[in-house]
Amino acid sequence: MKKILLIEDNQEIRENIAEILALANYDVLEAENGKVGVELAKKEIPDLIICDIMMPQLDGYGVLRMLGSNTATASIPFIFLTAKSEKEDFRKGMNLGADDYLVKPFDDLELLDAVEMRLKKNEALKAGFSKDAEGLNEFIKEAKGQENLEKLTTDKQKLQLYKKKQPLFSEGNYPNALYFLNKGKVKTYKSNEEGREYITNLYKDGEFIGYLDLIEDKAYRESAMVMEDSEIYIISKEDFFLLLHNNRLVANKFIKILSDNLAEREERLLKLAYNSVRKRVAEALLFVEKQYTNDPDKVSQVVISREDLANIVGASKETVIRTLADFKDEKLIDSQGSKISILNGDKLRRMRN
Repeated sequence: MKKILLIEDNQEIRENIAEILALANYDVLEAENGKVGVELAKKEIPDLIICDIMMPQLDGYGVLRMLGSNTATASIPFIFLTAKSEKEDFRKGMNLGADDYLVKPFDDLELLDAVEMRLKKNEALKAGFSKDAEGLNEFIKEAKGQENLEKLTTDKQKLQLYKKKQPLFSEGNYPNALYFLNKGKVKTYKSNEEGREYITNLYKDGEFIGYLDLIEDKAYRESAMVMEDSEIYIISKEDFFLLLHNNRLVANKFIKILSDNLAEREERLLKLAYNSVRKRVAEALLFVEKQYTNDPDKVSQVVISREDLANIVGASKETVIRTLADFKDEKLIDSQGSKISILNGDKLRRMRN
């Protein structure tokens, strides 16, 4: 049974709405003012909130602002009740992140239709999407279903084919798009004054690239290059910010997709900064294995050039080659050209610093 929080200071109206919702098999929580409503929302985490705008102590705008700043309640669908229908009121509420309006007086059918529609759209956007072109299109399709995002178009979202070693973007340039890797491999890297590279991340199918600088509206802090022939979707900057700014639920979902590997990336960079070369080479091999190996039941084989591996480790190519030779002597790996087979992943994970 879906749980709905109703915040309304007029007792008669509150009881009438609660009765209608209860008859439709919703579990209704009632709050007589905004302050009580905020506390109930934080405690109960309802599936949907219906809130009057004009209330003493804390009005509906204040309720929405407070709940929107709390991660536990920010994505709850929010419907305003108002006796006013001026455009300014609608605009203010939508700018704060409201999902819908009901203008008093309204009938039973209007109320139940609005509630059912919001709950359905919330469930659709909360559902997981596969990390491929089909999943990306499905997510954007759901996002377009939000009234606030009717301007979101997919005609600017283009699939492009990139050749091996073709640059995606360069450090110092300003971003104007978000990249979605549908198929292939991409590396991001930084270069020092001597032109030496340090690989900051490796991307695989189903991952977004270049979003942090786009969000912060800053020049790229790293460059990106394709490691093998790849298929990449380009989502325009305009569409990206429509997703982020025009709907709270879409923004939360999209940010979660984008940040899936952020904490892991920071931890990896920390380890590579403070570990010994042997430990860093072991960590780099395991990282590449995790990114690009699909069958855990087989002996893992990673394909990466010694130069790229050295750029992940942050050491010279010669040092990495010597360390790989040691690992081979110790039966931790086997190698043939750019192909490296991991024979004992457990020992690599337990490598002493």
